[in-house]
Formats: sequence, structure tokens, C-alpha cells
Amino acid sequence: MNIAPVAYRYARSLMDLAREQGQLAGVQADMRSVADTCAANRELQVVLKSPVIKADKKERILELVFAGEVGPITAKFMAIMVRKGREAMLPQVAVAFEELRKAHEGVVTAEVTSAVPLDDAARAKVTALAAAKHPGKSITLSEKVDAALIGGVIIRIGDEQLDGSVSRRLGDLRRKFSENPYIPEI
Repeated sequence: MNIAPVAYRYARSLMDLAREQGQLAGVQADMRSVADTCAANRELQVVLKSPVIKADKKERILELVFAGEVGPITAKFMAIMVRKGREAMLPQVAVAFEELRKAHEGVVTAEVTSAVPLDDAARAKVTALAAAKHPGKSITLSEKVDAALIGGVIIRIGDEQLDGSVSRRLGDLRRKFSENPYIPEI
């Protein structure tokens, strides 16, 4: 998911408020619930994005959907987002909140895309590579299998990407051969 910078600003303000109130764990659980609910419910996403539905109706819908599930800080935060006209960004803010929380706790996520599922030795190598790049941080792996890579892996840690896939190398060769300076004589 491509997250807008404004979503990070809202998530950061919510995190600051939660830490100030000593409710970081509760707000974290609330935002995970919001992200899961929004991801699982297409109708809720459509309602939040709809310019036809008035803000007070959207606020009431969010109150009904998350009644008893979220704490008062999260409920007030969602109401503020609706009043500011940013309710469509609620799923992005929830994901951004989780990323900021991980960064605050020193957790780094290494996203690994491979052609076949990783074995334990490959997991250990990726974890060691990530630990070398981010010393003192806790490393978690997020694995994804994509057969289009043909072979090799793509490792993404934050905004840095290491691409050792066969499909990338074939693409590089294709570009190199298309730059052939040979011009046949006529």
C-alpha cells in the first residue's frame, strides 16, 4: 500500500497523544482493528470515500461499526478525521500508525520476495543481512512468493531494495543487448 505523507502526520499525532496518555498499547490494538475492519469491508471503504454522504452520517457509521471495539482516544481521533474531511484516509493512517510504532520500538521489517518459499538457511541469511544494515534493531521477516522472479530474491528494508532476481538480470541483459553499437555495412 502506498501511504500518503499526510497519513503519517495524522498517525504521528495519534501516537504522540497515545504515548502522552499512556495508552499506546490500547490505541495500537484499536488501529489494528480499524485496519482489519476497513480491509475486510469494501462497503465501509466506499462509504468513507463517498463525497455524497455527509460527514455527520459518516461519523455515526464509524461510531456504530466500532462501538465497543475502540477506546475513547481512537473514537475521538476518528471523529476529528471525519470533521477534517480525511475519513477516506483512515485505513492508510492505521497502517502508518503500525509502521511508526514499529520504528518507535526498534523493529525493522524485511520484506522478502522469492520465486520459491524460503528455507531456514535463507531466512537466517536475510535476517543476518538486515541485522548488519540495522544494528541493534529487532528484525522481522515478511515473506512473499512470486514465481515471475524465476529465481533469486528481492529484499526490501524500509526504502532500500536489493534485487538479486533472475528476472531482473534478464531484463538488464535485454537492455544491454538492445544498446548494441554494431551497425552492419551495406
